[in-house]
Amino acid sequence: MSSTELHAAPVRRPSAADFYAVNRGGGLFSEALSQRLGAVFALVAERTGLKPTTLTLANLVLGLTVSTLLVVRGQGGLVLGLLALVGWQVAYSLDCADGQLARVTKQGSLAGARIDILCDVAAQIGLVTALVAVARPPVWLAALFAGSWMVNLVTSVLATGDKAQSMVTSTSLPVRLVKLVRDYGAVIFVAGLVLAFAPALTIWFVAAFTVVNFGFLLASIAFTARSAYRG
Repeated sequence: MSSTELHAAPVRRPSAADFYAVNRGGGLFSEALSQRLGAVFALVAERTGLKPTTLTLANLVLGLTVSTLLVVRGQGGLVLGLLALVGWQVAYSLDCADGQLARVTKQGSLAGARIDILCDVAAQIGLVTALVAVARPPVWLAALFAGSWMVNLVTSVLATGDKAQSMVTSTSLPVRLVKLVRDYGAVIFVAGLVLAFAPALTIWFVAAFTVVNFGFLLASIAFTARSAYRG
């Protein structure tokens, strides 16, 4: 063994701060809570040798389990609501963690990116189904809510890459507070609170976010069309 090998510096393992540093945002709430918790999950995964896809699948299993319980019971309440609040938040943090782990440890792949999106779609279908099962809105509102909710996924995919654009580029605190209505972590937090403490108001939550998501969709179409015409 050479003297160089004997005196080689030990390899530095990434810290939670390293994982958090590569987070992809998501909004004020998500950056403050979901991405930070995700960094802890990514750290644990790195230390135990787990793959990013393992975290992706854990997000799916946990999210669907919580949603299924709500669908089966068809009602909210303190216990189920708090379970939804915590379960959905942890699932989302796992979703944040898989990307952090992949980027820091250089384990990213096209297949990993695809399974991440597919699991997000499946988990959010479960979440929407759970909210509709508790709210029991008219069929037309349930359909509009389900369709408009998917705007979140579509726009999050479109927001990646070097051609991504934002309608409002300001990062000032007032603007970021307004954008909380589009922050997935904040939205599912509010959903959990409503299910736990005011389940009868779940239908109003469904109606409100149908309006928010359709409003965002129309604004995005107008913004993008203007950009397209300008070349």
